[in-house]
Amino acid sequence: MTFETVEIKAFVPARDFDLSKAFYTDLGFEVAFSDDSLAYIKSGECAFLLQRLYVKEHAENFMMHMLVTDVDAWWRRVEESGLAAKYGVQASPPQDRPWAIRDFTIKDPTGVLWRIGTNIDRKG
Repeated sequence: MTFETVEIKAFVPARDFDLSKAFYTDLGFEVAFSDDSLAYIKSGECAFLLQRLYVKEHAENFMMHMLVTDVDAWWRRVEESGLAAKYGVQASPPQDRPWAIRDFTIKDPTGVLWRIGTNIDRKG
């Protein structure tokens, strides 16, 4: 018997399903599958399921964390595309955090908070 895992995915809520799919595409994800109520959204080997479901209290307390190889490249995409203004969302530029990650935050159109970052060395 083995207990090897293969994958785990979060179900991310969407108040406006089509707007959220557009947001994630502009952010750099690919919509690999979508029907009327669920979308499989991915970037490389990372993926999540966007669902046509909105509960205010849930959405405003939902957070995602994604490690990338180049956080500054992801941030440049956010800035150059004008993502925050286009979707009316909050975004904060990358910072080096005490927990050895350089990351930035961005909220999606539903209010889901994303932390996108890169591991960094913290010596001394």
